[in-house]
Order: sequence, then C-alpha cells, then structure tokens
Amino acid sequence: MIDDPNELNRRIAYIDKLRGLHRAERIAGFLLILLGVLLTLGPNFYAAWPHWLITVGWVLAGIGWALFIYVIWRRASWRRANPFDTWKP
Repeated sequence: MIDDPNELNRRIAYIDKLRGLHRAERIAGFLLILLGVLLTLGPNFYAAWPHWLITVGWVLAGIGWALFIYVIWRRASWRRANPFDTWKP
C-alpha cells in the first residue's frame, strides 16, 4: 500500500508515460492490419474486386505487424532505460 501521495503521483505519471509511448505507431499498425484483412477478404466476397488486392492486403497486414513489433521493442527498451525503482533500504 502506498501512503505517500507524491509517490503515488509519480507512479501514475510513469504508467501514463509508458502507455502513451508510440501511440501513433500503434494506431497506424492496427489500422494497417485491419485494412489488410479487409483487402484480403474483399475479393473472396465481391467478384468485381481484382485478385491482386489479396497480395496488397497481406503486405499491409505485414507492415502493420512490423509496426506493432517495433512499438513493443521500443517500449521495452524505454522501460529498461527508465526503471521505476521505489525500493529504499
């Protein structure tokens, strides 16, 4: 249990900073994955859509997953470089 309000505020600020890191890249990755899946499924349901959209969809989904992996790697490296050490002897 944390009794010190300053310590609690520091923890909240640290967690908010960690959650906010690379938010734009995460959203872009999610949207690319979503668009890629939709493009992959589209020609299967609509015969008028060209079949090469399946390849484009897989490429976009792959780029989206690469962005997700990049964000995970960057956030983990930030976390290792900025540990929240509260242990005091």
